[in-house]
This record gives sequence, structure tokens and C-alpha cells, in this order.
Amino acid sequence: MIDIFAYEFFRNALLVGLLASVACGVIGTYVVVKRMVALAGGVSHAAFGGIGLGYFLGIEPLLGAGVFTVAAALGMGELSLRRHQHLDTLVGALWSAGMALGILFVYLAPGSAPDLFGYLFGNILLVPSDEVLVMALLDLLILGTVFLQYHEFFAVTFDEEYARVMNLPVERIYLLLLVLIALNVVMLIQVVGIILVIALLTLPAAIAREFTARLWKMMGLAVLLGAVFTTGGIVLSSLLDVPSGATVILLGVVAYGMVMGGKALTSSS
Repeated sequence: MIDIFAYEFFRNALLVGLLASVACGVIGTYVVVKRMVALAGGVSHAAFGGIGLGYFLGIEPLLGAGVFTVAAALGMGELSLRRHQHLDTLVGALWSAGMALGILFVYLAPGSAPDLFGYLFGNILLVPSDEVLVMALLDLLILGTVFLQYHEFFAVTFDEEYARVMNLPVERIYLLLLVLIALNVVMLIQVVGIILVIALLTLPAAIAREFTARLWKMMGLAVLLGAVFTTGGIVLSSLLDVPSGATVILLGVVAYGMVMGGKALTSSS
């Protein structure tokens, strides 16, 4: 087991997991507190349309996913804000349209679609060093934005009506939060894949919420839990020779189940 740390790909995987944990812990906290889990799921599955578009146009699929996902998130946000469409209907439409467009673009793309399985289910052990740098830059962008807009995000997340009374630009802040969710989704595609993104984005924050009601403490605990899940999942998957993304998520699910089970036993006793 010690020898595997000598390999660059394994060290890269651990670093990518830590970077993803930071973004998940921060943005996932907003998603859980504001009850935007379904919306985040719709955004994550819409990313497949961008992956397919990347193959179709012959560009980097993750670049296509980034542009497509941000555009989809902004479009859904605008519709829900200005046209007062039911959010659950928009999420369902976006979810289905993104997957359908991805399938269509992949089918129409010339040649084969290499690494498509990895984009769907993740392959953290094959993330190259240059993409680790891109993820680090995305982390800095997300953290910098949250630092500068912390109080605005706090107000909109916990009490949107109060934020309006305080003359905060609620719509702009809401759309900015959707953009950060979209960027976070693109980052997580390499770690656990499009299918499992929503779990890693929300499970650490959902567990953290059971132990603290303070937003910044929730974020810190969610980051720590995400780091435990990703690191433990990568190491365990290497030992058992099983897919790393699925192992990371299953660790999170087991931890969440234990916390909720313990809470149920405590409340019943």
C-alpha cells in the first residue's frame, strides 16, 4: 500500500479529491440549506449535453460541459425568476433535455467517443496534472467569490424576503450561486462522474448540518467530511480494485445512514 503513493497518478487523484472536497463543502452547504438539491441534480445531468457537444464539435468535452452547464443554469434561473415557472418542472425538463442532447451529439459526432464512460461515472485515477491545475484555479475562483459575497449569499440562502427588504440584488446573487453550482459540477465530473455528482455535492453538507447550524462551521465540517470520503474511497478502491467514484459515494452514503440512524435512535430513546 505504501508503494502506491510513489505513483504520480495516485498522488494526483488524492489532490483532486481534496480540491473537489473544498468546492463541495462550500457550495454544497448552500445547496443543502436552500434546498436546491433537485436543482443541482438537474444542472449536473444537463452537463452531459455539454460533453456530447464537445465530442460533436471536436473540442475538449469538459470545456463543452462548462459552457453548456453554466448556460443551462442561468437559463433555468432566469425562467424560474422572471416567468415564475415551477422549479420542479424546469428541473425535470433540463435534466431530460441535457441527457437527450448529450446522447444525440455523441451519436452524431464523427468517430468514437473515448472516455465517455469516465465522464459518466468518473475516473479520478486518470486525471492529468494540467487538469489538476485547472481544478485548483476553479477552487480559487469559487472560494474567492464566496468570500466576497458571503453575507449576500447568507442573506439570500436563509431569508430571501429579508434580503429583498435590505435592497440586496437577490436575482443577481441567485444567478451567481447557480453559476458556482455549475462550475462545481464540472469539477466533480472528473471525480465521480455526471451520474454521481449530486451525491458528493450534497452528502457532506447534509451530514454537517446535523451537527451545527452555523453556516461557516457547516462549510468547514463538510469540507473535512468530503476529504475523508474522497481520500478513503480512493485508497479503498485501490486496495479492492473497484471503481473509485462509486466507492467514494458509498462511503458518503454509509456515513449519512449511520448519522441518520444514530439520530433516530437518540430521538426514540
